[in-house]
Amino acid sequence: MRKLVIEPRENQSLIVPVQVAALALVLTALCGAILFAIYGVNPLNGLKAVFVEPLQSTYGIGEVLLKMAPLLLIAQGLAIGFRAHVWNIGAEGQLILGAIAASVLAIQFDGSTSPLLLPAMILAGMVAGMAWAAIAAFLRTQFNANEILVTFMLTNVALQLLYYLLAGPLKDPMGFSFPQSISFGSSAKFPIILEGTRANASLFIGLVVTVIAAIFVRFSFANYKLSVGGLAPGAAFYAGFSSKRAIWLALLVSGGAAGLAGVGEVAGPLGQLQRNISPGYGYSGIIVAVLGGLNPIGILFASAIMALVYVGGDFALLSVGVPDAVTEILQGILLISYLACSLLLTMRVRWTKEGAT
Repeated sequence: MRKLVIEPRENQSLIVPVQVAALALVLTALCGAILFAIYGVNPLNGLKAVFVEPLQSTYGIGEVLLKMAPLLLIAQGLAIGFRAHVWNIGAEGQLILGAIAASVLAIQFDGSTSPLLLPAMILAGMVAGMAWAAIAAFLRTQFNANEILVTFMLTNVALQLLYYLLAGPLKDPMGFSFPQSISFGSSAKFPIILEGTRANASLFIGLVVTVIAAIFVRFSFANYKLSVGGLAPGAAFYAGFSSKRAIWLALLVSGGAAGLAGVGEVAGPLGQLQRNISPGYGYSGIIVAVLGGLNPIGILFASAIMALVYVGGDFALLSVGVPDAVTEILQGILLISYLACSLLLTMRVRWTKEGAT
């Protein structure tokens, strides 16, 4: 009997990841052209609206940087766990908890001009995201609960908590019954980094996290222990590494990063707590982490590409009249293209006889 075998290719070039990403982008552009044609739009005009027009103005560049910040933070945090096969799918919920915690401080100290308010919000958001992820870590390590299901379901709980708070305790009493908090003061907001745009200093947090992640992955022995603890618990036990500690570390790091992304939203473009905190950054961050090959530098470029797709979808909606769902479709196409190209360029697929080597 013959069976299908998938195995890594030998002697892979260092530029293979770049080739995979480039080929995935080309395939995404081709599929995008077909998609625009289906909608009755000139494919070249559609692709220009998505990938070129956002970069032709200061405002468009600012919007790309604005959306890049949360994607970069979330993806860097998720990649730490993904490398150890700890699958946090609930970054969206952790983002919401981070936004709520930061907003509570901003509301409580409304009118404050203290320079410590924003750092306190950052710390509160990070701790809240970690605490939300800690629920999944506890259930995984104590009861072997699947962290994929737990983190995903906790996102729905976080959404309901957000809706409750905006309908009651945190609702703006002068807001004409709209489900939103009061607007935050300038001391509770990140400063603008590009004049005439909404791009703010939360991007710098993502860049700092990227540098830390690169150092952690490249030089830290803790990263090795984390990978062994997640990938091979048995081997970790004999080596004296704790697999439970690896799970806790992976989930706490990813939860804290997502919480920071939540702070960046309420203390950035929104300037208040709203029901629509995120357009799905927590889920898109998963795509960014995969597109970046779980490599901190790769994730930096992948977050920029995904942010461009986000902003380009809005531009395409206005300039060529396609539905806003095109953004999500292009994200899905990009992920599938990347996975397919990665399989073809980094793995070898062959048929072999049962029992043969």
